[in-house]
Amino acid sequence: MSANVFYDHFERHAHGQGLKGHSTHYCAGCGHGIAHRDLAEVIGELGVQDRTVLISPVGCSVFAHYYFDVANSQAAHGRAPAVALGHKLANRDAVVISYQGDGDLAAIGLAETISIAQLGLPITVIFINNAIYGMTGGQLAPTSLMGQKTATSPAGRLPSMGQPLHMAELIARLDGPVYVERVALFDAKQRVRARRAIAKALRLQVEGRGYAFIEVLAECPTHLKMTPEQAEAWVRDQMLPVFPLGVKKDVVVEPWFHSTTPGYDPGKILALAGADLTAEVETGARHGLAGRTGAADIPRPASWRKDISLKLAGSGGDGAQTAALLLTRAAVAEGYDATHIPSYGPESRGGTSYADVHIAETEVLDPAAPAPQILIAFNAPSLTKFASSVPAGGLILYDSTVVTTPPSVLADRRVLGVPLTELAAALDRPMVKNVVALGALQAATDILPAGRILDTLRHVLKDKVALLPLNEAAFAAGRRAVGLVPAWA
Repeated sequence: MSANVFYDHFERHAHGQGLKGHSTHYCAGCGHGIAHRDLAEVIGELGVQDRTVLISPVGCSVFAHYYFDVANSQAAHGRAPAVALGHKLANRDAVVISYQGDGDLAAIGLAETISIAQLGLPITVIFINNAIYGMTGGQLAPTSLMGQKTATSPAGRLPSMGQPLHMAELIARLDGPVYVERVALFDAKQRVRARRAIAKALRLQVEGRGYAFIEVLAECPTHLKMTPEQAEAWVRDQMLPVFPLGVKKDVVVEPWFHSTTPGYDPGKILALAGADLTAEVETGARHGLAGRTGAADIPRPASWRKDISLKLAGSGGDGAQTAALLLTRAAVAEGYDATHIPSYGPESRGGTSYADVHIAETEVLDPAAPAPQILIAFNAPSLTKFASSVPAGGLILYDSTVVTTPPSVLADRRVLGVPLTELAAALDRPMVKNVVALGALQAATDILPAGRILDTLRHVLKDKVALLPLNEAAFAAGRRAVGLVPAWA
């Protein structure tokens, strides 16, 4: 074994000093320690320490990153398989291990467990089954035995609580996995078998043969309220009749998963998809944001050329969410990466409801817009709440019909009042003021071609064509209200 698969000192405990700096957080007699040792030894023997990524979610193993000197990722409760899949697809040379407990894998994470096992990609799952929620207080787990008393089944597990889940058998019935085995740790013979199974599971991944799942029956003396010796006997005498040991599936396959470097070139991806979108991409992302024909005389901050964030805010019914979605879809159709995060909740019944939109020439790295370069405010509370978050060089576009006094904002922000509600009311439909706002935004910034926004609007209304003339007129009214007047000083 490579001695340094474990850190020399565990910084979580006593800052790595003294005896505690060499001790884990696990209780005496806990099966996690043995499983950790076996896993570290196998990683060292296979010589893959520098390629290994260990995924640990919520549960007793949540602090595994303090012990294993490999790449580590924390995952939200139950989401370790999804995180593991992302690592494997992003770096196919990685040896990815999803290390999970029964509450995590078989309860909240059951959907991810099944879905990713069925994919069959070479990932190794180590499933610690101690028949209880260990970290959070000893509650009933999906694998708790019938009659077993827990914090949430003080009279024992009853038929109305369901039967224990047999995860190894369940995974083995899927087409994706190539190797599934259940092992135990209660005596020396079983520990040898467990280590051998873990070694085989990792080797199958290293060789590119497929997905492997190892279920480990482990002891939890603390919540069983037993000594370590009694807990070992309980696993042997009580768990084995319910969870029989052995290989559940072992399929011999030739190596098929070969390492290739993922590519993110849009042209190659479009070519693989058989799409011919060259012209659309040329007129879109390749020319840069906010720098299109007809707006060359409008100076803008340099950051606008590649990345723009917007916040659209108003009360429920103002249409901020719909306008944000239309803008996002138009940006995607124009060849950009774009995201839309709606904020609903109680605000949708009154007050301020908002949506964040982010548009990037290459890739949106953060979909949130805490400091939007553009704010569109449909009411006074939204303007008051968000105007100060707009940075220098930003644009604040507001409905001057309902906000009669221009806001007092910091210098170097351009404030543009457009009577959105009034213009919409002139069309006999005040509800289209959000489309009026899009027209005003387009005329003030040329953020996207007017034709692209209109095409998106027509696509959205393809099943409600009777509303299309009204919305086109609303968009034109917003553009006329701004005209060709630059939105910048």
